[in-house]
This record gives sequence, C-alpha cells and structure tokens, in this order.
Amino acid sequence: MKNLILPYHGISPRFGSAPVHAGAGAAILGRVKLGRNAWIGPFAVLRADGHDVTAGDDFHCGARTTLHIAHEVFACIVGDRVTVGENACVHACTIGNDVVIGDNTVILDGAVVADNVAFEAHSTVFPGKKIDGGFLYAGSPAKPVRPLEPGEVAKRRDAIVRASRKDMPKAAPAPAPGSDIDPSVFVASTASLRGRIVAAPSASIWFSNVFDAGPGVIRIGERSNVQDNTVIRCSGAGVTIAPNSTVGHNVTIHDCTIGSGSLIGIGSIVAPGTIVEDRVLLAASARTEPGQVLESGWLYAGTPAKKLAPIGEERSAMIAMIVDHYCAYAKDFKAEEAALAQV
Repeated sequence: MKNLILPYHGISPRFGSAPVHAGAGAAILGRVKLGRNAWIGPFAVLRADGHDVTAGDDFHCGARTTLHIAHEVFACIVGDRVTVGENACVHACTIGNDVVIGDNTVILDGAVVADNVAFEAHSTVFPGKKIDGGFLYAGSPAKPVRPLEPGEVAKRRDAIVRASRKDMPKAAPAPAPGSDIDPSVFVASTASLRGRIVAAPSASIWFSNVFDAGPGVIRIGERSNVQDNTVIRCSGAGVTIAPNSTVGHNVTIHDCTIGSGSLIGIGSIVAPGTIVEDRVLLAASARTEPGQVLESGWLYAGTPAKKLAPIGEERSAMIAMIVDHYCAYAKDFKAEEAALAQV
C-alpha cells in the first residue's frame, strides 16, 4: 500500500520540502501545510477538510497518529520541531515549538500547548485547556509532573525518532463473502476490512481504520461514521453501531453494541460486551468495563467510565451536527478517491 495525497474542495497539501519519509498507508489530505523535513509514519492521517492543518519544520509524526480539525471552528496548528509518537491524536488545537507528545496521547479542541513541553504516553489534554511551557505532563487529564531538565525535550524526541516504524504490514484484505456494503458508503482506500461487514446507506469508514470481524459481523448503521485510525476487532458476536452515531479517531472497539445518536470519543476503548444505549456520549480517552451498560441520555468519562451528567440538548445537537458534517465529508472524499482511481 502506497501513501495517499488527496485534495479537498480543490485545495491540495503543500510542503516546504519533500517529506523525509511518508510511510505506507499514510494519508495527507486537503488543506495541509507542512514545513521542511517532515517525517510521516505509516498509516498516519493528516486530514484538513473543514479547516487547516499546519505543521512547522522538522515535524515528526508516528504510525497511526491522527491530526484533524473542528469544522470551521478550530484549525490544527503545530509549531517547529514537534514530535508525536504512535497512535496519538492531535485534534483542533495549537501546539508550540519543541513539544514531544508521547504514544496514545490525545490533545483536544481549543487546547493551547506552549513551547518546550513533553507529554508522557497516554496523556489527555481536554478541550480548551492551557498547557504551560517548561514541564513534563502526564495523566488524564494531563497535569504537570515536574519541570523539564535541560535538553530533555531533545532526548525524548530522539527516543521517539529511534523507535519509529518506517513500515507496517501492507496487506489490505477484502471483506468476506456475505458482506453487504451499500454503494453510497465511503470506505477509505487506506482502511483494512476483514470478515463480514455490513454498512448501511451514507455510512463512512475512514482512513487507516482496521476492521476485523473475526467470527462475528461488524454492522455500521445508516449515516454513522467511524473515524480515522479506529480499530474494531471481534472475537465473538460482533459489533453493531446503530444509525446516526459517531466513533471518533483512534478508538479501540471490541464486541459490543452502540446505540443511535451516540458519540464514542477520541482515543477511548470500548470493552467486550459493552452496551452503549441511544444518545450516549463516551468522553475522549475513557474506557468501559466488560459488560458495562451505558444508560441512554448520559455522558460517561474516565477509567473505568462513570456516569457524569445528562447529555442535554446542546450535546445532542453537537452529535447530530458531527454526523451531518461527516456525511458531507464522506461524499467529497468518495468523489476524490474515485477521480484518483481514474488517473
């Protein structure tokens, strides 16, 4: 599998110089602007559709990491000499210069990270938070652990760079016989689908997703979207996602049921046997317990996920708006991928 560069609404990615490396399956999409000497890991996704994604010189982005935006609200702005580990998500936020972001870290909408910061693996910066420079941060929510030592950011950067994978398995299996994927569904060309997959009209399966239905079935309801770098692996009955729901970037999902009008937040983990009822919001980086039931109409967060507050009309409207945006994005990218296939 090669890497993928696509325009969005006629705007193509721009590069200060040719990337030093762009791994197999990496996708650089739309209004992306990268500085000089970018290093992009395999299956990383830099997607600038509803706003800009910019990164300065010497940007390093590990395997299966996602950079994305908030539609017409927040760009994703990354400074010089920023290093991101594997399976992280940098979403609609501003990152200063000389920042190191560890594996599986999530930085969310409207957050502002100052210069000279390091994050341990599995950190979470929640929306709108301000992160002061000069400190090592860890935890969910991320909190300062101690001041950084002289030269520590450079040492942490070097460690991530040395550990970075240039390539990953390139096999892209086809769905199994008995699959039923409606012709209107967008399946990104860098997604991997194995086993029996059923996807209803206007559903979307995004870049670098990995679906493995195993002995079960993965069912995606009408107008539901499963965003970039999400992994769904089944070992039993399978996964069902009802209509009009969103699964965020870099989520891990096991055999479970997700109801309609729900949102599974970025970087979260849905354990086997979880039942997510209708109109549930599972917050970013949350983790459910096996067999847990998330009750309709509630926000859940934390590890293990706990009931925090009613969703309310504002959050319900946000979930519906995301679904609408993704239906539009999917149509556009489906057309762009089709045009590329004809070249």
